[in-house]
Amino acid sequence: MADRYLSFTGTAPGRFLTRRLGLPQPAALTRWSAERPTLRGGLLHLTAGKSGLGPEAVLSRTGLGADDTGRPAAVVLDATGVRDVDGLAEVHAALHPVVRSVADSGRVLVLGAPLDPADHHQAAAQQALEGFTRSLGKEIGRGRTVNLVRLTDADAAESTLRFLLSPKSAYVSGQVVEVGAGPATPPDDWDRPLTGRTALVTGAARGIGAAVAETLARDGAHVVVLDVPQAEEDARKVAERLGGTALALDITAADAGRRIVDALPDGLDVLIHNAGITRDRRLVNMPAERWSSVLDVNLASVLRTTDALLAAGTLRAGGRIVATASIAGIAGNAGQTNYGAGKAGIVGLVRSLAPRALEEHGVTVNAVAPGFIETRMTAAVPLLIREAGRRMNSLAQGGLPADVAETTAWLAHSASGAVNGQVVRVCGQSLLGA
Repeated sequence: MADRYLSFTGTAPGRFLTRRLGLPQPAALTRWSAERPTLRGGLLHLTAGKSGLGPEAVLSRTGLGADDTGRPAAVVLDATGVRDVDGLAEVHAALHPVVRSVADSGRVLVLGAPLDPADHHQAAAQQALEGFTRSLGKEIGRGRTVNLVRLTDADAAESTLRFLLSPKSAYVSGQVVEVGAGPATPPDDWDRPLTGRTALVTGAARGIGAAVAETLARDGAHVVVLDVPQAEEDARKVAERLGGTALALDITAADAGRRIVDALPDGLDVLIHNAGITRDRRLVNMPAERWSSVLDVNLASVLRTTDALLAAGTLRAGGRIVATASIAGIAGNAGQTNYGAGKAGIVGLVRSLAPRALEEHGVTVNAVAPGFIETRMTAAVPLLIREAGRRMNSLAQGGLPADVAETTAWLAHSASGAVNGQVVRVCGQSLLGA
């Protein structure tokens, strides 16, 4: 359903009226397209503290050139060397004069360092960057985003830098991403990083799942489109359009894992757990069937199939698992105790499994946590609740399935091996749980 308020605020009368009334003024976001694959403009590199990275180490890994216009499309502040409160003053001194000049739908990216448990001054200063980043994201406006990346190695962070400094991350703001020192193999072609890889997407016949399948195929993957037998025809249409393969099965079946293993004798590189359902009702009115059906699809099936594919060796070394959580699992939501429990369980799965899966199988495990995304499901939500969902984030609008798909594709990237155990919210920096 079209966001008429967003369209109205893009007109001169709309801008005047909303400004006078103090109403939200969302800006139309610039998203990836074949015609506009990168931000239009250059990158301004700034430093606070004594950094060991150097500007060239960062600039050469962003896909952007240096800004020479005075109105950068992106600003990167290297604050990895900030170790005390005096260093935080340098953060203010660096960004204060330039924030207003960042182009509409531009990016501010702060680079931080891991917290040092042996130095509480460094840990305090680096943690302060998180509060700074989230706060700036809530005030910067005009479709601009602000994120924090904690890293030690610019090479390992290249896929993350390219994603967060591109139109692909239009609806990702106020996030903290930790990039470790794990393997990160650069692709032969940054535009098609999944060439030669096989990806399985559950619940891919429509909605967000179909968008994920389409994006992975765009990036070069052979996509297996999995959905329930009732949606087999839609799944086949998606697979045919993408040059992929359809697989019809009930992901909650006891033998679902074995059937997937049998269907992929040559192995799998990317596993996307997208299938999910809602059966909303307040707990006092929720029968056991509504509880168990949601937990079975949204959590138990994810656990079972993941275990089966890892145990069988179907997921090859260098593989990626990306599961779909939700801000409802992070912040909670009235009428969704079952859904919130299942999606919070996904967060627990990621945090527990990620280090072991990488060590034992060479596979990373991450999650995306969507906020209000414009789908057929949210189009059916009552008007006032729908409008509240759209406006209660720093970008003051709903996201699109493509926003979730682009974030998923980044985590599935062949060069994202150092991104592990992360839960990335795709919510425009929702005020819920922020």
